[in-house]
Amino acid sequence: MRIAFVGQPNAGKSTIFNGLAGYKTITANFPGQTVHYTVSKVKVGDEIFEIVDLPGIYSLTAIDLAELESRKYILSGQADVVINVIDASALSRSLELTLQLAELQVPMVICLNMIDEARRKGIEINIEKLSQIFGVPVIETIANKGIGLDNIFNSAKQAYYKKLIPKIQFFHKDIEEKIEEIEKIIPEDFLKNIPRRYIAVKLLEGDKEIFEEIKDIPEISEKVTKLREEIKITHGRHADTVISSERHALSMNIFEDVAKVVEPLKSFRERVDDLLTNKYLGYPLLFLILFGIFYIVFEVGKFIEEPITEGFDSLIQKLPQFIEENSLLYFIVKGLLEGFSGGLGVAIPYLIPFFIGLTVLEDIGYLPRMAFLMDTIMHRIGLHGKSILPFVVSYGCNVPGVMATRILESPRDRFITATLSVLIPCAARTTVIFGLVGAYIGGLAAAGLYLFNLFVIMGLGAVLTKFIPEITPGLIMEIPPLRIPAVKNVFMKTWLRLKDFILVAWPLLVISSVVLSFIEYLKLDLILNKLFYPVITQILGLPEQTGITLLFGILRKELSMIMLFQAMDTTQLNTVMTNLQLIVYTIFTIFYMPCVGTMGALVKELGFKKMILISGLTILLALILALTSRITLSLII
Repeated sequence: MRIAFVGQPNAGKSTIFNGLAGYKTITANFPGQTVHYTVSKVKVGDEIFEIVDLPGIYSLTAIDLAELESRKYILSGQADVVINVIDASALSRSLELTLQLAELQVPMVICLNMIDEARRKGIEINIEKLSQIFGVPVIETIANKGIGLDNIFNSAKQAYYKKLIPKIQFFHKDIEEKIEEIEKIIPEDFLKNIPRRYIAVKLLEGDKEIFEEIKDIPEISEKVTKLREEIKITHGRHADTVISSERHALSMNIFEDVAKVVEPLKSFRERVDDLLTNKYLGYPLLFLILFGIFYIVFEVGKFIEEPITEGFDSLIQKLPQFIEENSLLYFIVKGLLEGFSGGLGVAIPYLIPFFIGLTVLEDIGYLPRMAFLMDTIMHRIGLHGKSILPFVVSYGCNVPGVMATRILESPRDRFITATLSVLIPCAARTTVIFGLVGAYIGGLAAAGLYLFNLFVIMGLGAVLTKFIPEITPGLIMEIPPLRIPAVKNVFMKTWLRLKDFILVAWPLLVISSVVLSFIEYLKLDLILNKLFYPVITQILGLPEQTGITLLFGILRKELSMIMLFQAMDTTQLNTVMTNLQLIVYTIFTIFYMPCVGTMGALVKELGFKKMILISGLTILLALILALTSRITLSLII
């Protein structure tokens, strides 16, 4: 049985999905987090279910690519049962999507999630009455605490085997008459898997996708155009607005029938929220929160890193006692040890606290507040406030950051946001920043690089929007309530993020380290470094050995740093490189070329030509910034 979770953004679909399937998707207290659907198989007793987490949608009228992906999946008929996940604390608004899903006539279960939040707001819901109105099972859940999730599969089976198709809630008589007129002229074989009523309603709404299907059937298109005009004359508004108003009225009527609103529970959270979003205090608090996280990451990472790297250094120094120095075996074993040292001693100590900090910010619900504060700044550089989501996600990894650009409606905004997203210091670049500048120069210098990066992104964004002008729409976004994150969720999501490094990046680090050792054994590194000499040494002023390390950074950005330790033959880089060289090398690493994974995401989202364009732009930008930094800082340091 295939079960699809459908609901409005931030209703908790992904949290429920993870609660049932184990952590397979990153969830965030941020609208529009899921931009592609995730599938998992779950065994319950002797039965196997396939569950699907779809991107959040406000309606079945697709506005952006994420909504379009959800709608295509639902209309494809692949789902045996639809679980309509509703934010119970916003029931009246959420029911508008439920009314549309009912028109698809697929077995359905209504899942009232965040029922505790609804009660806190003073909303008491009669689930028996709601079930009676729609004729389908209604269950209550608190997904972030795992409460009520055990009822989902039983309710889905009940809906499927008893064919519990939701009851359609009809509009006013004059609109229903026009829907019937269209239904009568729709051919039998037209869009077979989709109910005629749904097609008729969408045609009246002027849905572009459905209209595209009937463009070659003039009798239908002419009839629909005539009926839409009649509605406009009789109601004084366009047909899509009238139907939207009908749904809104129906959902409000149902809400009033099934819910009772009493005195809400006043809490400390509202007062905190007022401070976090205050137009004067919000920005200093934003700076303090982010600075605090990076400071903790640096202090914790440095504390863990030093004893581990010292242990590996000691082991490498003793290696000639066991293996003949300069032999092939010596180089291979040395490469293995340096690869393990780089992952365990340098990368992981900084990644773990960073991922914990990012996850806590997500689960508390601070990210949409950050978007709210940053919206004005985004518009000043010509971008949409929603661009903040790809940017924030990119601090974890640029790949989902690029993929998140599909939530933006404008192709121009998607291109500019993707270009800027690949410049954001992901977890891999964060490792480089803390492992080189943070460890050898200090936490303030590392924080300064983040601020420098932010100013570069804002400046480049302003330049790109001048070259590609377009009016950017305002930001309309739900601000969910602040929540206390569940400790289990924080650690599970941290592990999900860290797992990618441990299973993919770390083996790559070790293999690359051995490859570099083999290259050193064959003396090929001298030839490669000579090729890069004009740029690396003459322009950027870096040691000649650093040239080859930047090649490995194209695979994974951490590799450039790990290979640097190996190329310079020490983990105490401050003994062989000046502070200026460390900063210039780090700046170049931050900005030059996206990694291979990010380039793949750029091809998928924007196409091959734009990927090449963005990659070329980043190399040019990295050279200019690194050279400028070298000249400027040489006058200061």
